Amino acid sequence: MIKISPKSLDLYFECPKCFWQLKNENIKRPGIFPYQLNLEVDEILKQEFDYYRKTNKKHPLLEANNIPGRLFKNQTLLNKWRAKGLSYTDYNAQLYGLVDDIIDFGDGKLAPFDYKTTSNNLSKISDRFQLQMDIYTYLLEKNGYSTPRKGIMAFYLIDKDNKFKDKLPFRKEIKIIDTDPSYITKLFKEVVNFLKKEAPLNHSKECEYGTWLKTQSLN
Repeated sequence: MIKISPKSLDLYFECPKCFWQLKNENIKRPGIFPYQLNLEVDEILKQEFDYYRKTNKKHPLLEANNIPGRLFKNQTLLNKWRAKGLSYTDYNAQLYGLVDDIIDFGDGKLAPFDYKTTSNNLSKISDRFQLQMDIYTYLLEKNGYSTPRKGIMAFYLIDKDNKFKDKLPFRKEIKIIDTDPSYITKLFKEVVNFLKKEAPLNHSKECEYGTWLKTQSLN
């Protein structure tokens, strides 16, 4: 079965041919190793938020930013969504996303909550992040949950203005964004149908991998 995630859809928008080759022929671009520090911070954050979930306390970051909700209480279900993904199957394909966390807004309404660690000075809701939150909202609703049509993103920004002092300083920012899952069904079907067609002839002009392949063919 075809499996599609927000990350693979980023590739679809960047270069349809790379996306087609990945899903149909398992041809992958040369890998970029993830920053181990980011992975470690992500794991530490999950442990920290899980602690506050277990003790039924509101996390200081949520409290300081007046987030009108609490951490999702069902740790077992959250662990499943973290490991295997929150998913929806249709068109003989699966759309899924590995969530970081969920915020319960009350009245049965759940919203996706994602952590981002970056060395950039500014937290910015890029198109990639917006798509991710729209898909997570869509998946929650397709699994029978109500949503406030909101997504929460916590940015942990390396604070380069403070000295190291044997600790890596972070500046924390949190943003609530409006989500719109109304276009996801159409996008999901479009992508599945695209994968059933012949491969595109060319890589997109913006595709660095395609540009690299051209230089190799000239050698």
